[in-house]
Amino acid sequence: MATDSWAEAVDKQEAALDSMGKLQLKEKPEENGTTANAKDSAPAKSEGEKAADDDEIDVGAQSLLNKLIRNNLVNTTNQVEVLQKDPNSPLYSVKSFEELRLKPQLLQGVYGMGFNRPSKIQETALPMMLAEPPQNLIAQSQSGTGKTAAFVLAMLSHVDPNNKYPQCLCVSPTYELALQTGKVIEQMGKYYPEVKLVYAIRGNKLQRGMKLQEQIVIGTPGTMLDWCSKFKFIDPKKIKVFVLDEADVMIATQGHQDQSIRIQRMLPKNCQMLLFSATFEESVWNFAQRIVPDPNIIKLKREEETLDTIKQYYVLCNSKEEKFQALSNIYGAITIAQAMIFCHTRKTAGWLAGELSREGHQVALLSGEMQVEQRAAVIERFRDGKEKVLVTTNVCARGIDVEQVSVVINFDLPIDKDGNPDNETYLHRIGRTGRFGKRGLAINMVDSKMSMDILYRIQEHFNKKIEKLDTDDLDEIEKIAS
Repeated sequence: MATDSWAEAVDKQEAALDSMGKLQLKEKPEENGTTANAKDSAPAKSEGEKAADDDEIDVGAQSLLNKLIRNNLVNTTNQVEVLQKDPNSPLYSVKSFEELRLKPQLLQGVYGMGFNRPSKIQETALPMMLAEPPQNLIAQSQSGTGKTAAFVLAMLSHVDPNNKYPQCLCVSPTYELALQTGKVIEQMGKYYPEVKLVYAIRGNKLQRGMKLQEQIVIGTPGTMLDWCSKFKFIDPKKIKVFVLDEADVMIATQGHQDQSIRIQRMLPKNCQMLLFSATFEESVWNFAQRIVPDPNIIKLKREEETLDTIKQYYVLCNSKEEKFQALSNIYGAITIAQAMIFCHTRKTAGWLAGELSREGHQVALLSGEMQVEQRAAVIERFRDGKEKVLVTTNVCARGIDVEQVSVVINFDLPIDKDGNPDNETYLHRIGRTGRFGKRGLAINMVDSKMSMDILYRIQEHFNKKIEKLDTDDLDEIEKIAS
């Protein structure tokens, strides 16, 4: 049910590195921070070459992929941070759905979807969303937190089924995301057939002059705006709840931001405004404040502390082939349950997956040229343990929670388009291990002055020592990896 965009930073740069290699357990680095014969970075490729090799970012596709692979809520221990518009108002939270005094048919729908108790964000958000008088909300949450189910339950609760006209609008940034949210509405409203749903999406053409009788409308900003203003299928003055989902994806899509604001301006002042976003960057925050007046704010704190459970090492290498040999040596020295290996480009990822497969490893490959449904199927197979190694570019850096991943290997260190350390991507990459309170292992491969400098700067940023992998460490990392 949950929804965060899980790969905000897909690589836009070519690997400026000539690559790395063999596990040199006792070799000391030179003063410049690399081995004596290590080569400096290869020259960057032209923009044309990059376009042919790098994964293109598609935040909408990434968000949809996140929905497709989510079967369960993430078992997070993260704390909810709440800022109330009225700090003197008591803060209510619930530990069971019964406490919300839902209509019996909605409670039946909730349990029918497999929710036994509210998630962390639902505990606090649902009392706010179901309150009388209505309270506006801006919420930030990670993937798997149950926020889609939360705002769907709010819409279904506020609807009066006796009134045959639209009362709730939900705007999603893409056609596919709208369909996914609609499925949640249909599932949760399974036992509440009096409430009807219609999709304001491309291809759903209505006759001019007609008035909608469905109580909930879900769609994309352009079609929703047309239905409200141009065709007048919807009377915006009768809307009780306005949900804007995936706000960070919304503002990354040209025109959607202005269309959403135009819809919001047509709604009555007492309409409840609910906005959800995976990130709270400044642009998202400015957008949220324009859409949602006097909001309550909920943040699900990120697991920055994950680094405390992850043992980090680096290995000195010289070439791409030696990097592969280093991987083979690591696999020969320790038992690894499941591992994720990150590369800069799909070309490198494809080569590495082929080499590992020839060595007899069960390998899955994930990169940006694959269709969203194909990527979801690959991740599902990896989660089910059908493959033990997942080789990927940054399309996979966020949002995947596979409990048995014990090792993350940075075949290429993450850098931004200017060649500086991409600290956030590094955090999300190695955060694929050490989850759910378990210990994890991250191994970084270094081959040049530039990559060693990148590693030092990452270490300084997180104030967390990254040690050189040594033979004496193998017993300890065996315990973590297996």
